[in-house]
Amino acid sequence: MADKPITVFGGTGFLGATLVRELVEFGRPVRLVARRPERPDGVEPGDPLETVAADIRDDDAVAAAVAGAGAVVNAVSLYVETRRLRFETIHVEGAGRLARLAREAGVTRLVQLSGIGADDRSPSAYVRARARGEAAVLDAMPKAIILRPSVMYGREDAFLATLARLTRLPAIPLFGSGETRLQPVHVVDVARAIVHLTGAEAPRRRLFELGGADVLRYREILALVMSHLHRERPLVPMPFLAWRALALLASPLPSPPLTRDQVLLMQRDNLVGDGVGTFADLGLAARSLREALPACLPTD
Repeated sequence: MADKPITVFGGTGFLGATLVRELVEFGRPVRLVARRPERPDGVEPGDPLETVAADIRDDDAVAAAVAGAGAVVNAVSLYVETRRLRFETIHVEGAGRLARLAREAGVTRLVQLSGIGADDRSPSAYVRARARGEAAVLDAMPKAIILRPSVMYGREDAFLATLARLTRLPAIPLFGSGETRLQPVHVVDVARAIVHLTGAEAPRRRLFELGGADVLRYREILALVMSHLHRERPLVPMPFLAWRALALLASPLPSPPLTRDQVLLMQRDNLVGDGVGTFADLGLAARSLREALPACLPTD
C-alpha cells in the first residue's frame, strides 16, 4: 500500500483539498479525482500528486480512477439539490458505485465520508441520503470505514464565514432559541484522521464520529465570532416554523442561501455518539474552536 496512491474522490472540495495537502505532507502519493481537477494551494509541481478527471456517476471513469489504488476516500459532497444533481444520485448511487468498483479493483481500504446523525428515518432528504449511502457502501464493501464528522470549519470555510456575515446585521436571528448543541471540528483534524485511516495499520473500528474539543450551543458560537470580530449584536430567537417558510421561499433560487435540510439539521444536536470510534482511537486530539477561531476568521 505504501507505493500505491491514495485515491481521493472530491479532492477539490473543502475537506478533499485539505486531505490531499495532508497526504502529500505525510509523503503519501495521491490521486486527486474530481470532475474538474486542479492542484490544491500549497501542493507544489514536484509533489507526488496525480490529477484525474472523473464523475462519480460514470462507471468507466470511476473504474479507471480506482485502478491500482492503495486506498480510496470518497469525499464527494452535495449539499443543495439541483435539477441535474440529486442527493440520491451522488450520496447513494455514486457512493455504492465507487465502493463496488473499488472492491472489483482489489482495493481493501475505503473511507466513506458521511455525517453525524445519518439516519434513514430523518425528515431531511440530505440526512436520509447520507444514511442510505453508508448502507450502499457497506453492502458493496462490508469492511469499508464510515467516517462521520461534525460540522467542519477552517480557513475559508462556509460555516464560520456565514456566521461572520450574519454579524453584520443589526440583529442576528437564531435558529429557535439558539440552544442546539454542536461540536465543530477543524477540517485539518478530520484530514489527519483520514491519513491515519488510510495508513498501513488497519483500524480496529469501522465507524468513526469526529467532533471537536468543544461542545457549544449555537448562540455560544455566534458570541465567540462576535467577540473575535469586535461586534455586539442582539441575538433574536426565531421559530423553526418561520425558518422553514423562508427556506421554502428561497428554494426556487439557483443557489438558495437557506434550504429545508439546513433548517432540519439545526433542530437537533450534532454531537459524537457513544460506542463509536473517535480521535482518541487514532491517537489524535481535536483542537478547540475557541483556540482555533483567530486563525480561521480575519478581524476587520
